Amino acid sequence: MTDGLLHPAPVLIVGALLPALLRGNARKLAIVALPLVALALVWQVPDGPVWQARFLDHTITPLQGDKLSRLFATIFALMAAGGGLFALSQPSRVEVPAAFVYAGSAIGVALAGDLITVFAFWELMAVGSTLVLWSNGRNSSYRAARRYLMIHLLGGVVLFAGITGHIVQTGSVAFTHMAPDSVAHWLILIGFLVNAGAPPLSAWLPDAYPEGSWSGTVFLSAFTTKTAVYALIRGFPGTELLIWVGLFMVFYGIVYALLENDMRRILAYSIVNQVGFMIAGIGIGTEMAINGAAAHAFTHIIYKGLLLMSAGSVLLMTDRRKCSELGGLYRSMPLTTVCGTIGALAISAFPLTSGFVSKSMIGQAAVDGHLLTVWLLLTAASAGVFLHAGIKFPWFVFFQKDSGLRPAEPPASMQLAMVLFAVLCIAIGVWSQPLYALLPFPVNYEPYTWAHVLAQLQLLLFSGLAFFVMLPLLKRTPTITLDVDWLWRKLLPAAASSVQAAWRSARQAAVDGLALRVNRSLGSIERRARHDARLSNTGSTRSMATWVLVLLLGYLLLYYL
Repeated sequence: MTDGLLHPAPVLIVGALLPALLRGNARKLAIVALPLVALALVWQVPDGPVWQARFLDHTITPLQGDKLSRLFATIFALMAAGGGLFALSQPSRVEVPAAFVYAGSAIGVALAGDLITVFAFWELMAVGSTLVLWSNGRNSSYRAARRYLMIHLLGGVVLFAGITGHIVQTGSVAFTHMAPDSVAHWLILIGFLVNAGAPPLSAWLPDAYPEGSWSGTVFLSAFTTKTAVYALIRGFPGTELLIWVGLFMVFYGIVYALLENDMRRILAYSIVNQVGFMIAGIGIGTEMAINGAAAHAFTHIIYKGLLLMSAGSVLLMTDRRKCSELGGLYRSMPLTTVCGTIGALAISAFPLTSGFVSKSMIGQAAVDGHLLTVWLLLTAASAGVFLHAGIKFPWFVFFQKDSGLRPAEPPASMQLAMVLFAVLCIAIGVWSQPLYALLPFPVNYEPYTWAHVLAQLQLLLFSGLAFFVMLPLLKRTPTITLDVDWLWRKLLPAAASSVQAAWRSARQAAVDGLALRVNRSLGSIERRARHDARLSNTGSTRSMATWVLVLLLGYLLLYYL
């Protein structure tokens, strides 16, 4: 163990008590300062094992550094700081502390060198995120939190079984590259994919995240899925199956986001879509692809946080979520509109934004690997991203036919958080070298070539044209989109109710049958003891006294003999 070096994760997790205990300006200072302290500590972690200890006859490494872990820990700490700044006016005393436990646990996973530590922080992350969701205080949030926890406990059980099997088979707890060549490794892979929002359980994400508060959803968008991306990069790079899992997620997210009317559900489905790009890159597995997946996770946290900040600002100031109820907000919320539009351009990989310099690396990796089908699908998906997140979200929320709403801009701390994230989106897009320097492998890639810029602009131009041509078909109505979460929201409760009803009927039938048997037995006894039966005959007092005397005399004789 390196003397005097603090672990960033416990500092943020334990420090989460401060925002819960403090009041006023001291609380606000703690909310902003704690993640920045954790960020400073992240950059004090050297390469290689730092903390090691013995646990259950194994050497665990709770703190270990390298370029990949430092990249993810950095963006997790930055997101905690930005989310905390955005949530300064949040009245809940639970949400921000829970969010810091959540963020600290994600940092703990990123800096863990063994599977036991990974699992411990993984499960703590589920607890923190559930509390963030639950702290919204609404009945719908409470129900969503229960469903969310059910899915993640299931994923945790699967992951625990896989880790246990891996340790038994190999005798090692080190968190290194694994291949899906055994039941244990398949279970670990499935456990990671559950948190990534992969099929068939992708619907837990749009089911849960939109039920957070106006600030809680910002935190929720950042950590769970991207921690899973980190774990997949660390554990399963080059697993070909992940290419097709990622592509499924990409188009699944696009289709449902285009159908959706709720602005935050649009962005939630977009998370699944964007994580699909990252997982496809992990499946390709080359250095370029891994760099692209890691870079895209970094930029995605920023621009998705910005998009959800703008949506949260609209929700706070209007108390409305449906696109069909919004529109024309650019008149009274110009700053929010500009920041939301910058986030929309970044997620669409528009040149001079952060998404352009990260997502393009994944496409380039497909070209380098001669994966023509994969490249074509990723390119088509990029057009779909511009349709649902690049145009649909800002158009229906801010620019469509005036809804008559005239909300003011959100509080100053929320505006500052949005501006900072918008600046980061543009700064990374303009000057990508600092980000590339953080990536796990050396980067020999130039995103700003004439061919790439023109091709991307053409793609976005024709996607935009298609949107406005099909605008009458894309106008949303107050509808509900059915997804596979129907299985655990409707079918599973209905099945449980049916089983309970059948059990109650069977139990009542058993009780009635037993009662009938008892009544029959009592009736039989009663018949045997009726007045004309021998057992029911009565005798005189004289006869009874005579027999008592006979018994006493017999006892005396036996005693003296």
